Amino acid sequence: MTAKLTFEKALEKLEQIVHEMEAGQLPLDNALKKFEEGMKLSRFCTEKLNETEEKITQLMEAANGSIREAPFDEGTPE
Repeated sequence: MTAKLTFEKALEKLEQIVHEMEAGQLPLDNALKKFEEGMKLSRFCTEKLNETEEKITQLMEAANGSIREAPFDEGTPE
């Protein structure tokens, strides 16, 4: 994988691989290669999400300046 791969590009490639494999038209050798590539992309995306979660946790500071971990509630404004 290239050093300039972004989360969005990796996710897009992963979705494409899933669609190709779900179609069931790939020869076994190609399906195995696609699966291996998909696993690498999945690991890359997971690492990026974990890094982002750590950064968000670090940025969640209480009023007194101490860092606190808070759950991320999607779509619930405070």
